Amino acid sequence: MKKKVMFISSCGGHLTQLMQFKELFGKYDYHIVTEKLCYTEDLSEKYPTSYLVYGARNYLFKYIFKFLYNCIKSFFIFLKVRPDIVITTGAHTAVPMCYIAKVFGRKVIFMESFAKIKTPTLSGRIVYPISDVFIVQWESLKSYYPKAVYLGGGIY
Repeated sequence: MKKKVMFISSCGGHLTQLMQFKELFGKYDYHIVTEKLCYTEDLSEKYPTSYLVYGARNYLFKYIFKFLYNCIKSFFIFLKVRPDIVITTGAHTAVPMCYIAKVFGRKVIFMESFAKIKTPTLSGRIVYPISDVFIVQWESLKSYYPKAVYLGGGIY
């Protein structure tokens, strides 16, 4: 039986980075989770996909409610999919799912954003302590994440 793998990220560049893993999809029983926007809706036509609410942090009051909603929805998506492994490129949308996975004893693999060369992301700092594998693409980030695996930028 194939392992169940959940690939989760926010939309935009994080999703673009996550989709670089699509060659792995055939090796696993996989499921994608991202935010629902007009340009992500067509993902469900090609891939098994679940959606969370888009939540930009520029409107903090609204973001708090969207984040709480996404936490609850993430829990139900997790129960539906029951992944063995959660792989994420961040950002905020993925953080609750990573913690839910750890509570259920699942593996968490986090890949720090390729765009972050000298400073860590907030989601990376939050998920780093619970991740089973933490990947950085710039050696300069090893000072923030000493246990991270450095794979360089051409890992796809």
